Amino acid sequence: MKNRKTTFENWSAADSAELYGINEWGAGYFSVNEQGDVLISPYPGKASANLRDIVEGIRERGMNMPVLLRISNILDSQIRLLHSCFRDAIKTSGYQGEYKGVFPIKVNQQQEVIEDITEFGREFNHGLEAGSKAELIAALGTLDNKQACIVCNGYKDEEFIDLGLSAIKLGFCCILVVEMPSELNMIIERSRALNIKPLIGVRMKLSTRASGQWVESGGDRSVFGLNTAELMELVDTLREENMLDCFRLLHYHIGSQIPNIRDIRAGALEAARVYAGLVEEGAAMGYLDLGGGLAVDYDGSHTNYMHSRNYTLAEYCVDVVETIGETLNAKQIAHPTIITESGRHTIAYFSILLFNILGVTKFEPSRIPSEIPADANEMTKDLMNVLKTINARNLQECFHDAIYYRDEIRILFKNGRISLRERAIAESTFWHIMVSINKEVKKLSYVPDEFENLDTALADIYYANISVFQSLPDAWAIKQLFPIMPVHRLTEKPTRNAIISDITCDCDGKLDQFVDIHDDRHTLPLHELHPEEEYYLGVFLVGAYQETLGDLHNLLGDTNVVSVMISPEDGKFEIVNELEGDSVADVLSYVEYSPHDLVERFRKVAERAVREKMITPSERREIMRMYENGLRGYTYFER
Repeated sequence: MKNRKTTFENWSAADSAELYGINEWGAGYFSVNEQGDVLISPYPGKASANLRDIVEGIRERGMNMPVLLRISNILDSQIRLLHSCFRDAIKTSGYQGEYKGVFPIKVNQQQEVIEDITEFGREFNHGLEAGSKAELIAALGTLDNKQACIVCNGYKDEEFIDLGLSAIKLGFCCILVVEMPSELNMIIERSRALNIKPLIGVRMKLSTRASGQWVESGGDRSVFGLNTAELMELVDTLREENMLDCFRLLHYHIGSQIPNIRDIRAGALEAARVYAGLVEEGAAMGYLDLGGGLAVDYDGSHTNYMHSRNYTLAEYCVDVVETIGETLNAKQIAHPTIITESGRHTIAYFSILLFNILGVTKFEPSRIPSEIPADANEMTKDLMNVLKTINARNLQECFHDAIYYRDEIRILFKNGRISLRERAIAESTFWHIMVSINKEVKKLSYVPDEFENLDTALADIYYANISVFQSLPDAWAIKQLFPIMPVHRLTEKPTRNAIISDITCDCDGKLDQFVDIHDDRHTLPLHELHPEEEYYLGVFLVGAYQETLGDLHNLLGDTNVVSVMISPEDGKFEIVNELEGDSVADVLSYVEYSPHDLVERFRKVAERAVREKMITPSERREIMRMYENGLRGYTYFER
């Protein structure tokens, strides 16, 4: 990738940084240098690595785009920051308990990720949360720090409970959280059968409901947890069984990605009061688990919009620590160990999806003739007159007139009253009108509603070497916004407004909503493509959920994965792990094909073609070679 002198002399890398908002959502990890390249600083304030250099290093090592890039020591930085902020809040407020974080494995279940988290979190006794039997098995096989907690959420069968109890016997602080009333009797029965004293927690349905994308996680009708009456029945059962000393943890979860600090404070207050009530009932307690909810500011707006948050990490820690401490002080109850299951905040920043653009369809209306044929329909002539009379004062009138004339002309064509060529002239004229109107709209201080989606209608389509369904499932399924921007050429002014289409043959396989600190954008400013030069984009903050939730739409499989460590002293990067993405044979085997059988069947087809003299034996050999190479190849576009 060569640097090119921009033709826009007044455009700078700082302008690009402002345009894409990288200094707002980048949290100090991402920035733009004066040469127009994205920089990565795993430890903000220390040395940075050039993302363009990392891309070139990946390509030189023979790996094709797309690539999921993991910056391993951003995990280290995030875990340190989380514990540091809680430590400061505890010290400042005089809180007498401690903080222990746990990472919910469901947020990113990849082995390398879980191993890194347990290693980086060792000095802080950072533990794991398991929501299924498989996740508990992964946790027990990875976490070797007995001072860290393992919190077992989710519905549990006998085997799950036995495994958790056995972990306690091995010295783990493994807490079995009751999600439904029937689980308690099973825990009591299995603990007695195995002669192991359990550590029991309860998930409580708080009345507090959070705003944002996942409001159904909390409230009286949430699907998880016990209500107040069920909680009291559990206390009574444990008292009857002489096991109140096993009741150690209260857990709640009012939502993921909570944008408003007021909701977080309200949840902590209600939970602290419930905790106090349980202590007064005689439960041993000792842990208060706030669940997830610590949000990521995906758009950099620092607001209570669902893709943002109106608080800092430090404010989050201070608010929950002070709220819990003050509530329990009033009851003279000892302060518990605070646990949070901050998965999204821990891991979102550490992954970037990198991809190249394969091509572009530009929106450029066809040339229209200077003179309309004398026998043209009056509607066509009227449409041409609209184009000639557009000005800042009549935009809405011209807009509605153009749509009316276009629609009438289409009806005339269907009825055989105008020719195909005249319809083509009318369509081109219509789009020239829309382009002219859009230029004037951009000058307005107030934009009428009818022009809201005009930019999108006139946008170019940039074809990206990715599958949205595989690598960005939340962008497709729940309209999660991720920051997207070029990783180079940022000293050049981007002159095209675009939407991004993936390489699946599905109309939903596109990105047409983009982050903006003022509002959602429906187009993304991008650069003109240069012949013989790759154009690379990055989707940032994709570490949470995207790897696990991806599917095999169009049989496009997992991307290549590259993990790097960046030195905080000099910014040099080291590739510490490479995972090849799925081959065609891999994804076919996932959907029950046998690659070997496919080869043999195709070989018979090719041999029959030889017998029927459709191809020669040497042509059969070449066709078979292509077929077998295709099976071994990457599912994405290879250059």
